[in-house]
Amino acid sequence: MVDESEMTSSPPVPIFDGHNDVLLRLFRRSGGDPVQAFLDGEEAGQLDFVKAGKGGFAGGLFAIFVPPVRRKNEAQSNLTATDAPAVEIAEAQRVTFAMAALLLRIERASQGRVRICRDAAAIEHCFADKTLAAVLHIEGAEAIDENFDVLNVLHAAGLRSLGPVWSRPNAFGYGVPFRCPASPDIGPGLTDLGKALVAECNRLRILIDLSHLNEKGFWDVAALSSAPLVATHSNAHAISPHSRNLTDKQLAAIRDSGGMVGVNYAASFLRPDGKQDKDTPADLIIQHIQYLLEHLGEDGVGLGSDFDGATIPAELGSAAGLQILVQGMRERQFGNELIEKICFRNWLRVLKRTWEPA
Repeated sequence: MVDESEMTSSPPVPIFDGHNDVLLRLFRRSGGDPVQAFLDGEEAGQLDFVKAGKGGFAGGLFAIFVPPVRRKNEAQSNLTATDAPAVEIAEAQRVTFAMAALLLRIERASQGRVRICRDAAAIEHCFADKTLAAVLHIEGAEAIDENFDVLNVLHAAGLRSLGPVWSRPNAFGYGVPFRCPASPDIGPGLTDLGKALVAECNRLRILIDLSHLNEKGFWDVAALSSAPLVATHSNAHAISPHSRNLTDKQLAAIRDSGGMVGVNYAASFLRPDGKQDKDTPADLIIQHIQYLLEHLGEDGVGLGSDFDGATIPAELGSAAGLQILVQGMRERQFGNELIEKICFRNWLRVLKRTWEPA
């Protein structure tokens, strides 16, 4: 864990993050008020308002994820199994609206300290005002109906980013399973409804997240979408040959589209052996950043922590330890301009290009 007394006294570099699962953690929380627990901070979890302030976490994409429904007598360890049963749309909508309401309640209770952002200018204003910028994101579109009525309602409520699938099949496509070593080329790609979802997201200017799509689904989006290609929380397959990571060919397509990748802190996507081991060196995150810089360029790399959704290096610990990554970049001779690009400017560029008319 980070020793806060050893952190630099200079102002932290602000970090905009491509993915966290704090809403899922709060949704599952038993006892007490989850909204106040987030705002006041608590020992549990990797991200809350207090930890964000300590580590320079200035904002990010706050994911809504509908967890697999546990079968009777099923072990807790199977709840995130790739072969989990499909989630019924009614249950998905119940959970999705509950988590969206959590974020709305956090914004209201924060008294101006947290703001749901619907455009890039709002994020920039939050940075200037030291307000936590939250963007509503969906990880797996099980709650979306075939007429896209729910999508339009959620967009009006602030939804600005969507991953068509998590790592399981749904009506829109096929998620890549968790396997290592393995290619991401596993299974078919988008369904016809999934292709229609891409078009509707382009129309509404909702970012399409590629992180959990298999390779065929990735190429379907690449062929159909007019927006930059973005993987909010993925890593380099060349370093960690996990099916969830991106091949050099995929990275080239992202680069050519003007898109970007948010580097994931999950140990299993960092390590060559794919193990979920908290003793993983935080420096592996920097190694993935360096590799992605070589393949995407300075404008194509950001951060996508997966806080509260993954086992991360103990050295980093939580959002409070984020400046360890900044220090690691400095030790590798990254200049201030490049560090700012990786920490927040690249996200602002891609979000602005995706959300705003040309």
